[in-house]
Amino acid sequence: MRTYNSGLLAAALLVSTPGIAAPAGKNSPVWKAAAAARASQIALLEKLVNIDSGTSDKLSGQKASDLVASELRALGMTVDLVPAELPTLPDNVVATLTGSGKGRVLLIAHTDTVFGPGTVARRPFRTDGTRAYGPGVSDEKGGVVEGIYAIKLLRDLKYADFAKITFLIETSEEVGSPGSRALIGRLLADADAELNLEPGDAPDQMTVWRKGSNAFTITVKGRPAHAGVAPQDGRNAALELIHQIQLADPLPKTGDGVTANLTLLSAGARYNIIPEDAEATFNVRIRTKAQGEEIDAQFRRNAQTTVIPETQVKVTRKISFPPLPNNVGTDSLADRAERIYRTAGLNITRGGSGGASESALAAEAGVAALDGLGPVGGGFHSELEYLELSSLTPRLYLLTSLIMELGKNPPDRL
Repeated sequence: MRTYNSGLLAAALLVSTPGIAAPAGKNSPVWKAAAAARASQIALLEKLVNIDSGTSDKLSGQKASDLVASELRALGMTVDLVPAELPTLPDNVVATLTGSGKGRVLLIAHTDTVFGPGTVARRPFRTDGTRAYGPGVSDEKGGVVEGIYAIKLLRDLKYADFAKITFLIETSEEVGSPGSRALIGRLLADADAELNLEPGDAPDQMTVWRKGSNAFTITVKGRPAHAGVAPQDGRNAALELIHQIQLADPLPKTGDGVTANLTLLSAGARYNIIPEDAEATFNVRIRTKAQGEEIDAQFRRNAQTTVIPETQVKVTRKISFPPLPNNVGTDSLADRAERIYRTAGLNITRGGSGGASESALAAEAGVAALDGLGPVGGGFHSELEYLELSSLTPRLYLLTSLIMELGKNPPDRL
């Protein structure tokens, strides 16, 4: 179990070097620096959003990685472009900064989005004075830029009371991080805490639990036949697949517990042939690993009952991320975040998300993890995605201050 130093006074959270002293909050050098960075932060966000970087768009995604690497090198970080663990993906960025303290802080963000090539040309970055819009503006390019500026603030304020800050910007989070899974494991082995820059939820919430993500694919094999001359000789895989989907229909589709939603569907090869093959994929989100096993068993039981004779049903499961459960390590980091926010007269709340992230891997590795630390946003994975511009300064203040606090007073490993 991790232990934490709970005797720190909130007003002293930022006192660590002669250049950074109480009072904290909006009168502190950290807040003032965060506020002064707003315009340049938005300018960099515009540059990054206006690069298409959908997962597996290797060429454009590499441009995003190169931009981020250049910004971090300019801040004096040691930057490595680490080849992805799949050849179809752009490089991951690993940047490190060594200090004179004892805490090892790992920041994680991602530049890949769910949007395909050409999306930026159709709807580039824009603002309306209150919100910013564009593909990946919140999920998660706003967090990437926030992380870059947190490092900038630390350098500008000459703060070095940490052992090491490592910033991973990965390029395949949206599909379960297959291009960085081993890399994440290595970085977690050298970290005391992980801070994840996924967006915060409205009105101002950090993420203390996340669902795990699973893909269950139902594949049906039938028998083809001429749809006009001898349809009776066929065994319609599409109809059997519809039956299997109906068997899964009672599973919840929304809510804080298990959800199972049909996301991919295909059948047949030509309009005049009885379909020989059909396939459907369900995206299943779980709060516990046991729930994943229960859903797996249910899909496999369903597969034993068919309505189209002589069809074969197969179920496969792919686990993208495990769940991030409520845990003492995350709660203790959230306590620190709340105290820091209060020094600025602000209130931050705790909540959960159906979306998965790398923080679940951190918790499994025994590293305290806190998620949802990026700017506040909404409309994720859609054309409505936005970022609340009013959250830029408070969230940058929070992240920078958390790094400072964890650099001085790291948690023990779980």
